[in-house]
Amino acid sequence: MSAIVVFCTCPDEAAAERIGSALVADRLAACVSRMPGVVSTYRWEGKVRRDDEVLLLIKTTSERFDALREHIAALHPHELPEIVAVEIARGLPAYLDWIARETQP
Repeated sequence: MSAIVVFCTCPDEAAAERIGSALVADRLAACVSRMPGVVSTYRWEGKVRRDDEVLLLIKTTSERFDALREHIAALHPHELPEIVAVEIARGLPAYLDWIARETQP
């Protein structure tokens, strides 16, 4: 089991709540933390944009990533949602075990 954190920005709190709740309910994530107040500057369709967003920090396993990615893509209001995963190199063993248990199908 390899624990990962998936980053996903949402356009508002409602979308963040909907996605986060669905991921935990469907056991695709052990925990989803919402961080409001994120400001993203990016280039989209030839223009530089700046948007207020809510960042999701999604704790899951690499084994559940493909299903999680598909679920986010289906629920997310953006045409091209940010879905980026990084491995957790180290952590409290009991917490990492909890992530594994809570994401078992």
